[in-house]
Amino acid sequence: MKRFLVLSLLALSCVVVAQDATPAPADNTRVNKRDRNDASPTADQQKENSTDRELARKIRRAIVKDKSLSTNAHNLKIIAQNGTVTLKGPVNSEEEKKAVEEKASEVAGPDKVTSQIEIAPK
Repeated sequence: MKRFLVLSLLALSCVVVAQDATPAPADNTRVNKRDRNDASPTADQQKENSTDRELARKIRRAIVKDKSLSTNAHNLKIIAQNGTVTLKGPVNSEEEKKAVEEKASEVAGPDKVTSQIEIAPK
């Protein structure tokens, strides 16, 4: 009986310790303030004309096709408006950032891409 009680207390203490080890929630305040800026396009401002939708689709396809890129890079926001493209979101490295920007420039044209890509903290 004593052994059962000791094991039960030990198991309970492990659960309490595990609960205390949860990370603090992410603070996106800075990003949210940036996205409230009228000069900074957001995904809901994506144009619904066929030209802009096709442009965003081609860029997304080029990015996702590159399996060397991270999930972060594959999930970037691509916002096409009147033939210009804005890229937003985190990637894992400067190399990924450059690779995504190059792919978007190949599809849209080098003077048609605005990059707001950020390097995610490690």
